[in-house]
Amino acid sequence: MPRRLLASALVTLGVLLAGCSDPEADRQPGDPVTAEEAGVLAGLLARDTEEGGADVVVTAPFGDGGLLTLTGEVDFDGSAGRAQAVTSYGDERPDDVRTLFFTREQIWFGDVPGLTDALAAAGLPDVPFVRRPVATGPDAVPLTDVLVTAVLNLAAPEADDAAAFRGGDHTWEGQRSIDRRLATVYAGEAGWSVAVDDTSGLLLQYTTPLPGQEDEVTVTLSDHGPRTIALPEDGRTVDAAAHPEVAAAVGI
Repeated sequence: MPRRLLASALVTLGVLLAGCSDPEADRQPGDPVTAEEAGVLAGLLARDTEEGGADVVVTAPFGDGGLLTLTGEVDFDGSAGRAQAVTSYGDERPDDVRTLFFTREQIWFGDVPGLTDALAAAGLPDVPFVRRPVATGPDAVPLTDVLVTAVLNLAAPEADDAAAFRGGDHTWEGQRSIDRRLATVYAGEAGWSVAVDDTSGLLLQYTTPLPGQEDEVTVTLSDHGPRTIALPEDGRTVDAAAHPEVAAAVGI
């Protein structure tokens, strides 16, 4: 795999992207990508950066019937995003709904139950957000951090070498519809797959298995274009690293 597309140890994010299949070719799922498709694959992450950003929906199952869903937008050019995070437990418990802002280094949590009381107990002013560093491997990482890392890893500053996508490790898997858009699907031997819009050549969906699990993370992009993400100001944020008692009290 090309070096640029290697993701964190927790998420196999480095190998994406797709292109347009030859409509006249007699192809079967699992056939190697063509030279033309390899070129599209090599440039797909760079195209996300060029487009600037996109709306994003990320889903990942967990436990027995649980599902974490992030719905929001990402600024690929500025490596930042915001989303509503909804945790559905698959039982009688109500959904947990929080607001997230994130970069590659930091993640902010808003709408956190018990935060006001925890701040008061620590003698701190009432603010709406808690900030902490984004966790990375190789130790256990919260699922939220896995998902935001997956989103931001779908962009690169420049294209890769197309030759890295030849040789049979990257395959054509046919076509399917994603949000009413016809897309061509490609896959890698590590278990990931990508779907690329047949009209625009932009990445529509990326799917990869969670480390050591059969469950998959699915990232769906739409409405590509520039985004501006205004991160929470320091005056509206408590630093979890500086106030671990607050972080522990609210489970951040």
